Amino acid sequence: MSKGNTYENDLLKLLFNATAIANIADNAASAPLTNLQVSLHTADPGEAGDPTTNEIAYTSYARVAVARTSGGWTVTANSVSPAANIDFPTGTGGSGTATHAAVGTASSGAGKLLYSGAITPNIVCGSGVTPRLTTATAITED
Repeated sequence: MSKGNTYENDLLKLLFNATAIANIADNAASAPLTNLQVSLHTADPGEAGDPTTNEIAYTSYARVAVARTSGGWTVTANSVSPAANIDFPTGTGGSGTATHAAVGTASSGAGKLLYSGAITPNIVCGSGVTPRLTTATAITED
């Protein structure tokens, strides 16, 4: 079995834009998330991992908050992309190669890992480098 295309799009809108799925799910929690946190990883965090699994650690690195709105994420044709480039803090030291990116719920620590995947090309991080995920970065449901 697989999800229907309309539902795939609705699910992405629920997660990334906080848009309710009529008669199924809403965003009416007492304190719903207003941002999702994007992280970089040196290897796949895997389905059993969390946002700290293989997270990159160059000096000055931090996860980037992206609003859970249509201003933060564009959802179309069962795919979601950032509405603007996601720029991570410029490295002031250290090193590492980002091979994967992830979207999670916590600005630091474990939280929940919602999606992760490989990034191409890989991003060599370190002093003077500002890692960027562009609007061409996509998560697809199918």
